[in-house]
Amino acid sequence: MVAPVVHFEIMGKDGLKLQKFYSELFGWKIQNMAEMGNYGTTETGLTGDKTGKGSIDGGVGGVQPGAPNYVTIYIQVQDIDAHLKKIEAVGGKTVMPKTEIPNVVTFAQFKDPEGNVVGLVQG
Repeated sequence: MVAPVVHFEIMGKDGLKLQKFYSELFGWKIQNMAEMGNYGTTETGLTGDKTGKGSIDGGVGGVQPGAPNYVTIYIQVQDIDAHLKKIEAVGGKTVMPKTEIPNVVTFAQFKDPEGNVVGLVQG
């Protein structure tokens, strides 16, 4: 089964500035959530077309003080624990174990063999 990319994050030192930039540049609707450290949930606009293809939504926000900027994609899988085992078996490394934000999302993160951090979302 193919695992689709379902979410992205673009994070930097000034989350509000990034939200304004991407909103003005691409017309994305971004809802800032101050209670989550100025993380902005992002609607990129498309809900799908006649072929069934569409855009993915994501988040734009700020990093913790001293942390580097980053961009992460999230891939949807049915069983995060099974995929983390497979990732470790083929040369990747778990950097954030399966984590649940109740009523929001269950996710994890891993590094590929070149050090890129990629997220998993259970769906």
